[in-house]
Amino acid sequence: MDTSSNDTTLRNDHSGLHPCWSCKGPVGESDLFCETCHAVQPPGHIDHFSRLGLHKDYGIDVDGLERTYFELQRHLHPDRFANKTAQEKNLSQQQAVSLNEAFEVLKDPLKRADYLLQVLGTDGISHDHTVNDPILLMEAMETREALMEATDVAVVNKLSDRARRDVRECVKAIAAAFETTKLDEARKLALRLKYLTKLLEETRQHKARLVLK
Repeated sequence: MDTSSNDTTLRNDHSGLHPCWSCKGPVGESDLFCETCHAVQPPGHIDHFSRLGLHKDYGIDVDGLERTYFELQRHLHPDRFANKTAQEKNLSQQQAVSLNEAFEVLKDPLKRADYLLQVLGTDGISHDHTVNDPILLMEAMETREALMEATDVAVVNKLSDRARRDVRECVKAIAAAFETTKLDEARKLALRLKYLTKLLEETRQHKARLVLK
């Protein structure tokens, strides 16, 4: 498919129109290409959801997100710009980098929760290193103690399975909190997901150490 296609994945949102750098025709903030002259456009100053044509929701279809991402990146493949100007090559690379950043954030449940909190105007959890939830602190202490004492792979597997199950349940709870705009609850749950994600990684590392003994 060439860049002159009417594929809607190339034209997500025409709000905030501005002139194309090449032909001065109208271009939307999230357009990859100008509809008039088909020149690749610089990445607009838009959020990750808009860049990938999504509503600002937590409960996204990750498989659909992946398909959209790879389709958009396909249009920006360097081979398509082999005979283009240096400026167009540079802009296509900028678009590819912006799409990659958006995809990496939105495909990850924890990063997505943190980002959406910020998009919706509240504090994220990226730089929150203090947990004030006594229940979560107690859970963390007890689970880590059990993990440190585990000398059998089967025991570690049980802890890992529980952590994985807790992660799935927490992601569902976060989605429900965002859906009902309970942002304080969503943030609290996101902090728990941060802990659970770290715990899951610790179980993998502990299992690896036991196997290598």
